Amino acid sequence: MLDQLLAKKTDFSGYDSGDGPALKRTLGPWGLTALGIGAVIGGGIFVITGQAAAGHAGPAIILSFVLAAICCSFAAICYAEFATLIPMSGSSYSYAYATLGEGAAWFIGWNMVLEYGVSASAVAVSWTGYFNSLLQHFDIVLPPALTNAPIAFQDGHLVTTGALFNLPAVAIVLALTWLCYVGIRESSGANIAMVILKIGLILIVIIAGWQYVNPDLWHPFIPENQGGDKYGWSGVLRAASMVFFAYIGFEATSVAAQEAKNPQRDLPIGTIASLAICTVLYIAMAAVLTGLLPYAQLGTTEPVVTAVRAHPELAWLRVVVELGALIGLSSVVLVMIIAQPRIFMIMGRDGLLPPVFAKIHPRYCTPHINTVITGIGIALLAAVFPLDVLGELTSMGTLIAFCAVCAGVWILRHTQPDLPRAFRVPWAPVVCTLGIASCLLLLSTMSWYNWSLLLAWTAIGVAVYLGYGYRNSRLRRTGR
Repeated sequence: MLDQLLAKKTDFSGYDSGDGPALKRTLGPWGLTALGIGAVIGGGIFVITGQAAAGHAGPAIILSFVLAAICCSFAAICYAEFATLIPMSGSSYSYAYATLGEGAAWFIGWNMVLEYGVSASAVAVSWTGYFNSLLQHFDIVLPPALTNAPIAFQDGHLVTTGALFNLPAVAIVLALTWLCYVGIRESSGANIAMVILKIGLILIVIIAGWQYVNPDLWHPFIPENQGGDKYGWSGVLRAASMVFFAYIGFEATSVAAQEAKNPQRDLPIGTIASLAICTVLYIAMAAVLTGLLPYAQLGTTEPVVTAVRAHPELAWLRVVVELGALIGLSSVVLVMIIAQPRIFMIMGRDGLLPPVFAKIHPRYCTPHINTVITGIGIALLAAVFPLDVLGELTSMGTLIAFCAVCAGVWILRHTQPDLPRAFRVPWAPVVCTLGIASCLLLLSTMSWYNWSLLLAWTAIGVAVYLGYGYRNSRLRRTGR
C-alpha cells in the first residue's frame, strides 16, 4: 500500500480529451486574468476586511493584507512554473501527483473541495447581507428565518439560531450553477463583464471615500494588544490568516488550463497579474475603510456600507457599494463553480473517483454532472452554515495546497531538472522555502476548532480513498 501512496504520475498524455467530448480551448490571457480577479475580489474586500480590522488588527489590517499577499506571491510563482509543465485542469492536485505521490495528491484534491466548494458557500452567505441591504431601498424586508443560517458558532461550539435556511444564498448559487452548466464561453463572458463592473465600482468607492479619510483614525496604527490575538502583532498575524481567505482563487486560472488557448504562455500571466491587481485594490480599500470609521465599528456583515453610512456626504455611495458587492461576490461564486468540477473531472479520469465524474457534456463541453453536484453541495452549505465557520476552514485547505505546490516545485527541480520550463521560479530554493514557511505560519494561528473540523474532513477523505480510490486508481491498474 505504501508503494501506491508514494507512486507518482509522470504521464499526463491522453487526459486532454478522455474517451468522449473535450473541453473547449477558448480562454486567452485576458480571460484567464479575469478568471483570477473574478475568484479573488469578493467576500474579502466587502466583508472580511472590516471584521478582521475590528477584531484583530485595527488599521494594521493593511499590514495583514501585505503579509497575506507575500505568502500568496510565493505560491503564485510556483503555480506559474507548474502550469507550464503540467497544463492540466487538476491544478495543485495534479502537481502533487507528479511530485509527492498518489496519497498526497488525494489529500490535496480532497482539501481543494474546501478551497473551491466551501469558499463559494462562504461568499454566497456574504451575498445575502448585501442583497438585503439593497432591498431596503425598496422597503422590502425578507424574514430573518429565510436570510440566516440555522447554525451558529458561539463560545467554542455550534448552536441553533431558529432560522430555517439562507434562501438568497441558495438562489444565487443555483442560478450561477446553471450558467456554468451551459458552457465555459458563456460563464467566462459573464465573469469578464462582472469583473469590469466590480473593479469600476470599487475604484469609485476608493476615490470618493479617500476625500473623507481622517488620518487620525490610523493612530495607533498597531493597537496595543488586549490579550490573545486581539490587536498587537499577534492580532496582525491572526488577521492575515483571516484575510488570506480574500486571496483564495487567484490560482483558479490553473484549473482552466485545458480551456486555455496557449496555457504555457497565458497561465503565468493570468495567475500573477490577477494577484497583483487584487493586492493593490485590497490595500487601498483597507486604508479607506479604517480612515472613514474607527476600526472597532467595522465588525459588521457589511462593513463598507457601515463606513459609508457614517458620512452623509457619501450616502449616494451606498447603492454603488451594494451593487459592487453583489456583482463581486457573484463572480467569486461563479469561478468557484467553474473550478471545482474540473478538479473532480481529473480525479475521475485518474480513477480516484467514479467514472461519472469524468464525463463531459456532448453539446456544452462542460463537466456537467460535476457542475450539478458542486452547485447543490455549495447551496446546501450556504443554506446552513455561517460565514465565520466556512471562511476559516476554506483558508486552511488552501494553505495546505499552497505548501504542496511550493514543495513540489523544489522536488521536481531535483528529480527532473532537465524538463523544459517555459516559466521558472527565480531562486527556487529560497522562494519555495519561504512559501512553505509563510503558509505554516498562517496555519499556526488557526483555532483548535478549525483544526478539529479539518481532521474530521480528512478522516472522511481517507475513508473515501480507501473505499474506492485505492482499488480503482488508474495508476494501480496500469501497474506504473
